[in-house]
Amino acid sequence: MNITVLTPDQEIFRGAITSVKVPGTQGEFQVLKNHAPIVSSLEEGKITLVTQAGEFRFFNEETGSVENSSEAGRAVTYHIKGGFIEALDNEVSLLVTGLV
Repeated sequence: MNITVLTPDQEIFRGAITSVKVPGTQGEFQVLKNHAPIVSSLEEGKITLVTQAGEFRFFNEETGSVENSSEAGRAVTYHIKGGFIEALDNEVSLLVTGLV
């Protein structure tokens, strides 16, 4: 499944993933391939993306730069202030209000 993660300032991740865990307003939940369509608000907390084989582009919080990689199974974590998630037909969009 593919995901795009956006903040008001920049795109912080784009690529193929096997899963994403997010801090929903009713508790943490995970989206996997073929998940039922969903739109949900997110609270402050941690999102974790697990990458799938193939090229992906991500913001590295440690270096403060956007990097490319193709490492399958890599866990990419961001601490967010809140936002929204939409999953539909194995396409996931995360709109986050900012990184903590």
